[in-house]
Amino acid sequence: MNQEMIWDFIQKYYIDPIRYGQPYNVVDTTTYALVLILAIYIIYRWLSRSEIIRIDRKFILCTLPFVVMGGLLRVVQDTGMIESDWQYLLITPLIYFVMFAYTAGALVISVTLQEHGALKDYHRGYLAAGIAGAAATGLVLLWFGAENGIIALDVLAIILAMAVATTAAVYAAMRYLLKWEYVADPLYLSLLFGQLLDASATSYGIDLHPLHYVEVHVVGSHLIEWTGTAFSMFGLKLLVLFPGIYILERFRHEGPGALWHLILLAMITVGLAPGIRDMMRMVLYV
Repeated sequence: MNQEMIWDFIQKYYIDPIRYGQPYNVVDTTTYALVLILAIYIIYRWLSRSEIIRIDRKFILCTLPFVVMGGLLRVVQDTGMIESDWQYLLITPLIYFVMFAYTAGALVISVTLQEHGALKDYHRGYLAAGIAGAAATGLVLLWFGAENGIIALDVLAIILAMAVATTAAVYAAMRYLLKWEYVADPLYLSLLFGQLLDASATSYGIDLHPLHYVEVHVVGSHLIEWTGTAFSMFGLKLLVLFPGIYILERFRHEGPGALWHLILLAMITVGLAPGIRDMMRMVLYV
């Protein structure tokens, strides 16, 4: 394979989908999955060296506002308010590097402040940075919606209601039918809600929203085409959530706790971030 063929391959499967907003393909989907696995391991090795940072439930919960911020920041690009090439920094996968830089920076600064006595607990500064970033991004989107006269609160209420109802139903099945008492853990609840918010936003956007939205992920798009309805995404999520949570809990105490928490954070992120993004797109009609 010569240099020109390599460049054509990169152009077709990686650059063009970002530049032209094309659906994901098997090549870039597989690549991003492998990069995610590698990133989890690198972050685990990096944070494990710290004598202050403990990757536990508290740390993961404090990180969730950054996940929300990432989902909202992606909508900023969807609105078209950034017309220069800088907008590509807010498209997958580049937005993950942007959010990592912001999150890591907030963490390092918070830990440094604790070391110098300016903070009693670095979690407070870290959490505050995540909430502030999500709030600022949300305000930008609200400003955009107000300027364009479209903030569909009914759409927001419907999607959130779908996500809460399905989360409650799945939780009840796991907790009371299967007797999985551990599913009451806030981390598992976050995983359920994030994934089912993604399914709720996708199903509402494709089957019910006045605008024509499409599923861009490979597996999801083929499933919707095969079943004829985007509500089939709920079935796909359940096929992942039930065995996924069972396996996670089974190996919870058999390996490094930090790595287990990071894997769970990644699973929450790939559901919650796109769910937030899709929901806000529909609220703003972009």
